[in-house]
Amino acid sequence: MARTLRVAVQMDPIASVDIDGDTSFAMIEAAQARGAQVWTYGPADLSYDEGRIFARARPVKVSRERGNHAREGDLVELDLRTDVDVVLMRQDPPFDMAYITAAHLLELISNDTLVVNDPEWVRSSPEKLFPLLYADLMPPTLISRDEAAISAFRDRHKDIIIKPLYGNGGAGIFLLREGDSNYASLLEMFFAINREPVMAQAFLPEVADGDKRILLVDGELVGGFNRVPQKGQTRSNMHVGGEAKPVALSARDREICAAIGPELKRRGLLFVGIDVIGQYMTEINVTSPTGVQELKRFTGIDTMVPFWDAIERRLKARA
Repeated sequence: MARTLRVAVQMDPIASVDIDGDTSFAMIEAAQARGAQVWTYGPADLSYDEGRIFARARPVKVSRERGNHAREGDLVELDLRTDVDVVLMRQDPPFDMAYITAAHLLELISNDTLVVNDPEWVRSSPEKLFPLLYADLMPPTLISRDEAAISAFRDRHKDIIIKPLYGNGGAGIFLLREGDSNYASLLEMFFAINREPVMAQAFLPEVADGDKRILLVDGELVGGFNRVPQKGQTRSNMHVGGEAKPVALSARDREICAAIGPELKRRGLLFVGIDVIGQYMTEINVTSPTGVQELKRFTGIDTMVPFWDAIERRLKARA
């Protein structure tokens, strides 16, 4: 008889998730449907102690019952090397030192426990930097803290987007039109907040038609949908009011997925969401990609089938 699959999910508090939109909830629901035993814990509950990596975790059962969607058991100490088969690293960014530390700790167990996505490569594949390997698939892009370089880029491309290199959810993204008098003040603000470079990209007017979220599992295209910004807005992230809508994927979308798929597979980035505006990929999301439930609503494609199939294949290959 096959052993029950044991899954620990490192995530934000499950009690607060939106059961109609949260991807981590869908992952747990699908694992549970396959008979898996599931625990959840937060990154603050993760510890290293003399070689052991453990988490203070709670067993959980989920259901699509609003207000009663998660029934949690008593707190237990879970040895992530011996007590589970899979750890899903699903806490939301920011991609800061706390996030990087959690990836380092989970990497220590990765030879014994399958961690998804691979923590070494999550740490080494920042979502706005990873696409630089595919410059021909990106819009014109600059990463710099040099004001002269940024000004020269702006002179070339006129209207530009400036955003924090390690931001998420559409936060801190600004459109600067040619001649915008806020330009100098905006750079001052960015540079006062942190010591990092900024990302500047040529503005893509096609964003008015939407920003596609395309999902890949183990390097293979699963499907995608569109996120349309509110009228007068340039940010289409659903966190900031973008509206999810169905969309047909283009030949260019498929070309992008075919180009990046082998590297995603090689890096153990099992579940990835990319963002595409017009003809260009703008981000490769590897930390806690979203969009599974929207894709299923619009297309009927259940990403969780190939996702858990891929995990089971990986586990068999390790056995």
